[in-house]
Amino acid sequence: MGMIKQEDLIQSVADALQYISYYHPADYLLALGEAYQREESPAAKDAIAQILTNSRMCAEGKRPLCQDTGMVVVFVKMGMQARLEGDLTLEEMVNEGVRRAYLLPENKLRASMVSDPAGKRQNTKDNTPAIVHVELVRGNKIEISVAAKGGGSENKAQFTVLNPNESIVDWVLQTVPQMGAGWCPPGMLGIGIGGSAEKAMLLAKESLMQPIDMHELKASGAKNRLEELRLEIHEKVNKLGIGAQGLGGLTTVLDVKILDYPTHAASLPVAMIPNCAATRHVHFVLDGSGVAKLEPPKQTDYPNVHWTPSPQARRVNLDDISKAETATWRAGETLLLSGRLLTARDAAHKRITTMLQNGEPLPVYLQNRFIYYVGPVDAVRDEAVGPAGPTTATRMDAYTDAILGTGVIGMIGKAERGGDAVAAIRKYQAVYLTAVGGAAYLVSKAIKKSRVLAFADLGMEAIYEFEVQDMPVTVAVTAQGESVHETAPRIWAEKIKLMRVS
Repeated sequence: MGMIKQEDLIQSVADALQYISYYHPADYLLALGEAYQREESPAAKDAIAQILTNSRMCAEGKRPLCQDTGMVVVFVKMGMQARLEGDLTLEEMVNEGVRRAYLLPENKLRASMVSDPAGKRQNTKDNTPAIVHVELVRGNKIEISVAAKGGGSENKAQFTVLNPNESIVDWVLQTVPQMGAGWCPPGMLGIGIGGSAEKAMLLAKESLMQPIDMHELKASGAKNRLEELRLEIHEKVNKLGIGAQGLGGLTTVLDVKILDYPTHAASLPVAMIPNCAATRHVHFVLDGSGVAKLEPPKQTDYPNVHWTPSPQARRVNLDDISKAETATWRAGETLLLSGRLLTARDAAHKRITTMLQNGEPLPVYLQNRFIYYVGPVDAVRDEAVGPAGPTTATRMDAYTDAILGTGVIGMIGKAERGGDAVAAIRKYQAVYLTAVGGAAYLVSKAIKKSRVLAFADLGMEAIYEFEVQDMPVTVAVTAQGESVHETAPRIWAEKIKLMRVS
């Protein structure tokens, strides 16, 4: 094989990141399509339909599956006889590929990486640096797996050290419900067993690079202990009834991946990392013949699912809204929002609460407004805004009481709210709505106008005003404090028990 050129590696990484920004792996599409056909929960089925429709739209429009275009994780298997030409280090080459991909004008991706993480947390502007893992292996090729991992799923990573005689399955079943729905199920669970603390976490992450093949494993049956664990965890996690987006249903995980490594006789390290509905990874090999060629999914790989709003959905005018109206909304009800709403997420919430504490005037009018927790992708072509799906709402829980005290009457995000936030919602008779995580491009089509109102220095975390038309949401916490993320999984767990008996 010939010399592997530096430019070929850089461009291959850049191409891979663009590719995974808008193409789901075919195995994920197949598994999610089968889950859609099986699903009996109306709310979960609607959420899956939105994810599948969004996937097709992104493939056609070459736009990101999710507004959180991820932290780049790269696994490199470097052949010891491979010859790599160039004056940059391997990590510098990868980071140049990241920079090139995320700044590509026709599909600019959202930069989410911040430096000085315990201090100023300044955005690096180009999503570098990547997290790079290098392994020296036999051969004369370079094998690279590239992934883009969103913060919502990455934040749910779990680790423990069990006693050697304790049950891994029991720990998983205890832990998954505590993770909530911020990781945007249905997705995958990656599990690493053994080694040391850092090795178990690495195994869990690397396992998520594997294709979904649970249907094949069920058909063939387990051939070893790890496959037995995969089958058992898959079945028992789905029996929890958490369902798509935590709305209750039959499918919470599409697959469970496990890698293991020998460990100390006194230890049983176990790590678990979920992969979200915006599953993004691809594998390629460089052998000196040029830039990697990545084949897009075929049209036939996309399930014949085309989401449309439910005829039963309640249409809401945000420009003429009152607490008397929101008090009539029911948990789990579908709404179609039209009118003006504000956006704000972590940094904006922190700044607003600081201004309130200091007695400073707020830069925007909040009375009777809805706030959407989102950090959108930059618009291209004729878009009002780029993909603009919801971020995890629990991160805003600590600010909720103060924000609702300004007169805000509703919030939109993804996943559940914590106990204090639910109490504040009940106290102020506000509401909390969810949009589907993993349907960011579809959601953005409901946004007709966008403008920055305040905190422009925060970039994607600035306060925008969106004008929306028929934006689909679900009532997650009512003005009376009923949370669909608490009630629906319990209901569906009981239904699933009856299904298994009958």
